[in-house]
Amino acid sequence: MAIEISSTLLARLLTETRNSPEREICGLLFGTAQRIAAATACTNVAADPHRAFELDPGALFAALRAARIGGPTVIGHYHSHPSGVAVPSTRDAEGAMGDGALWLIVAAHEARLWRTSQPGAFVEIALIAIG
Repeated sequence: MAIEISSTLLARLLTETRNSPEREICGLLFGTAQRIAAATACTNVAADPHRAFELDPGALFAALRAARIGGPTVIGHYHSHPSGVAVPSTRDAEGAMGDGALWLIVAAHEARLWRTSQPGAFVEIALIAIG
């Protein structure tokens, strides 16, 4: 299985990560089972945003409410590992609910896509940049 993302959107997320080398960035992913169509930045409300991320719950709930009335579908989220690699960390695994959500992890020079397969576990999904 593979999921598409526009090369422009992917480049934007890589740039945002490089522009925030001291803090993890995060946001929501919108689209379908075949394509990440959009990403919206959210405030990282983690107690230590230099080492972790936590999506602003207000932004998440607003996006889910909007989706229920015909807005874009939330398919997952993204966050950065600005000085690391684009693989789930131990902290990421602790937060993975196993609900099938997408986790796009962005490092300074790469992005890799993961799906939660069960609580604490991830399966990598091929990410195809198009356009």
